[in-house]
Amino acid sequence: MRHWLIHWLLKAVSLLIVAQILPGIQVDSFGSAFIAAAVIGLVSAVLGLILKIILLPFIFLTLGLVYFLINGLMLKLASEMVSGFRVNGCLPAVLGSILLTVVDFVLNRLAGL
Repeated sequence: MRHWLIHWLLKAVSLLIVAQILPGIQVDSFGSAFIAAAVIGLVSAVLGLILKIILLPFIFLTLGLVYFLINGLMLKLASEMVSGFRVNGCLPAVLGSILLTVVDFVLNRLAGL
């Protein structure tokens, strides 16, 4: 349980860092980032998984580029559900999903997870 909570906190911190780097992503507070991290996880686990299975041939054909589009869509969808978290446009969503993955990876490694 504690391991899961640490991942959730690190994802929220990652969202705050990405919001500081990319001008098209805005997070009002840590609370908004915390809720957005949970929503992103839930949306990605349900809808994202279904889309990745359906679009698997296109993911292979584009060498994974469609995977980034799906993750960007999940980020944009989560921004529509959480007040205080905004993604303004498709390009910031896709770039944000890529940067969020990188920042989250680095923070998890620094935390020893």
